[in-house]
Amino acid sequence: MSEQEKPKKKRPAPEKIIPHSKDMDATKKRVHPRFVTGKYQNIRVISMYAIFVAFLIAPWIRWNGHQAILFNVVEPKFYIFGATFMPQDFYFFAFVFIIAALLLFMVTVYAGRVWCGYACPQTIYVHLYQHIEKWIIGDRNKRLKFDKAPWNAEKIIKTVLVHAIWGVISAITALTFIAFIVGTDYLFFNGSTPFFMGWGKMTWVFFLLITFVTQTNGGYMREQMCVHLCPYGRFQSVMFDKDTLIVSYDYERGEPRGARKKGAVAEGYGDCVDCTMCVQVCPTGIDIRDGLQVECIQCAACIDACNEIMDKVGYARGLIRYTTERQLVEKQKTKIIGWRIFAYIAVLGACFVAATLVAVGRSPLEMEIRHDRKQLTKINRDGLVENSYVLKIVNKTDERQIYQVRLENATGMTLKARFKELPLQANEPYDLPVSIYGDPKVIKEGHTPITITVYSKDGKYSSQAQDVFIYEPKKK
Repeated sequence: MSEQEKPKKKRPAPEKIIPHSKDMDATKKRVHPRFVTGKYQNIRVISMYAIFVAFLIAPWIRWNGHQAILFNVVEPKFYIFGATFMPQDFYFFAFVFIIAALLLFMVTVYAGRVWCGYACPQTIYVHLYQHIEKWIIGDRNKRLKFDKAPWNAEKIIKTVLVHAIWGVISAITALTFIAFIVGTDYLFFNGSTPFFMGWGKMTWVFFLLITFVTQTNGGYMREQMCVHLCPYGRFQSVMFDKDTLIVSYDYERGEPRGARKKGAVAEGYGDCVDCTMCVQVCPTGIDIRDGLQVECIQCAACIDACNEIMDKVGYARGLIRYTTERQLVEKQKTKIIGWRIFAYIAVLGACFVAATLVAVGRSPLEMEIRHDRKQLTKINRDGLVENSYVLKIVNKTDERQIYQVRLENATGMTLKARFKELPLQANEPYDLPVSIYGDPKVIKEGHTPITITVYSKDGKYSSQAQDVFIYEPKKK
């Protein structure tokens, strides 16, 4: 056996596959991963860029003549495929956020950080920006040499070109993000004013800020954002258990590792040829053979790279693979069904039901009554008891409506409003002052319940609210 083929001393096995983190040096060199193809990378590319394209085209989707998704925080009004949400409807979004968080937690418990590797915006932009570097500068080795090379005309030109393309993508991202808030009509078709000439100061501030943040995160922070700033990577270790699907290195099969000639019989060696391809392709620069780490975003690039090497040397695939601690270490079958899944399903089911009931129960017409606090009751010059109110009426439909107001079944009382008919535009709120007059010879003393109805002229929509009519005659 040649010197190269002698087995190396076996490394001590990790006691347990648990998330841990190396000490990260703030001066750590930028990671330039080698790009690899394979089953999981194909899935990643499709999922990441499908999300990216959906983000770019979403503001341009129209629904009933309006932008389908618009989060107008200025008015504030949210438009989502024809449904309008006012500030009083924001509790509905609480259910949405809770459901999204629970889904993320449930996926993490069973599939690890699959969100980070396949759908996280930070991952998408880092992947895209690194590919731009590859297209302009070259593969991993060329990019590493490029960083160390002295500044010359070629390096300046390529660096400027890389940053220019990054800047265009960052600016497009900023425009798309702002379009969800102020609308594409304002950004690009602001009357007779050409593009960007009619923007307000705050629009410019947010445009420049989002562009800068996108450029910084995707071009400079990169893996440091995942390692140091993202809280998800920190609390994932609390959510993992022995049945969580993770990217793992098969220590027993791979050790002791060592280089060898293709086709050579290397007795005493494991299957790992110590090619370091799993390290070279990792976007966070870790060695998965050291065990699961906080820096691992579960992108599975190391799996595809290792499988490619295993094919070349004639060994079975799966030295690095998706598996669980129970299956890899304890050699037992993974338990998919457990108490956690039932707990998550129960809580998610309750949230879904609550959100559905809230969404279905939303009325296209909303009305509230506020009693005039300045003077609850008075006797007017005609000797009638007068109570004043303000009706807050909100037209939540996407069409112009004409509303009328009436007092329900109130003996001895009449209602007078400022307008007999109240026209409201789509999604327009209005505070309508009204007065109710009561005949002191007919009405009762004290607090009398009243019901006021607001209804559309065509009879399609109506809403009711209750309050009290106050009559407290002075004692002689």
